[in-house]
Amino acid sequence: MSYVVLRLDVDAAHADRWSDALLEAGALAVDAADPRAGTPEESAIFDEPADAPPGWWPITRLTALCSSDCDPPALAGAAARSAAQPLPVFETHRLPDQDWVRATQAQFQPMRISDDLWIVPTWCEPPRPDAINIRLDPGLAFGTGAHPTTRLCLRWLAEQVSRNDSVLDYGCGSGILAIAAARLGAACVSGADIDAQAVRASLGNALANGVHGEFRHVDELAPQTFSIVVANILANPLRVLAPALASRARAGGRIALSGILASQASGVADAYARWFAMSVWQHDGDWVLLSGTRNAHA
Repeated sequence: MSYVVLRLDVDAAHADRWSDALLEAGALAVDAADPRAGTPEESAIFDEPADAPPGWWPITRLTALCSSDCDPPALAGAAARSAAQPLPVFETHRLPDQDWVRATQAQFQPMRISDDLWIVPTWCEPPRPDAINIRLDPGLAFGTGAHPTTRLCLRWLAEQVSRNDSVLDYGCGSGILAIAAARLGAACVSGADIDAQAVRASLGNALANGVHGEFRHVDELAPQTFSIVVANILANPLRVLAPALASRARAGGRIALSGILASQASGVADAYARWFAMSVWQHDGDWVLLSGTRNAHA
């Protein structure tokens, strides 16, 4: 059976209303995704205002799977009326019949982070059985290792983590960074997120990788400091979070910030200058990772 796919970007505040409306109008399934996981250009378009709260996500990309005999413009129009929202620009394309499980799995193959660190889906054999192989499947939480910002964090951790380190993964998503830190030898790891689904996903992924870590909602995070703080979010939330993240790094501790386009690096670095001497550690395409060491007297 073939399908028709309808894709549109909507205000995140109305995403649930749109999803329900699309299903009521006849869509078979609706997927919500973060446009910032796309190209750097897309991420820049959806950059957040400076006063945005942590984790703010302005646009949700909805992808509706519809039957082959669907009339996409009619379905989209009906959904807009049901949601009481203006109809945005949308695109459609047809999907031929295929083995969807195999097709989905084919998109996710083992990823080499370094010679000794790999991200490996559970349906694949590790290319390097003797390496650190983190088993992680794509799911509802952001972070599978495929995006440049996540790869930058993983590379940084591979160089920085030692056995005496305590690591906080702030905005943990799938838990991939905390899990990697633990597998790389950190003494203890914690993760925090504003999304309950991310916390659940992190706990499950940690268990699957034999990692013990504390994963909590940001409001439930214990008052403690860490030798390493890593945050892969976006530039404006990182600026807003500067005092909070700085308070989590002990004197002499290190911080790594990702989710930052090269053009945004100086602004983010300035927000942390009171506590850290920040610099660009590495580029991956248009993305950069900033790192620094906590000043002893700040």
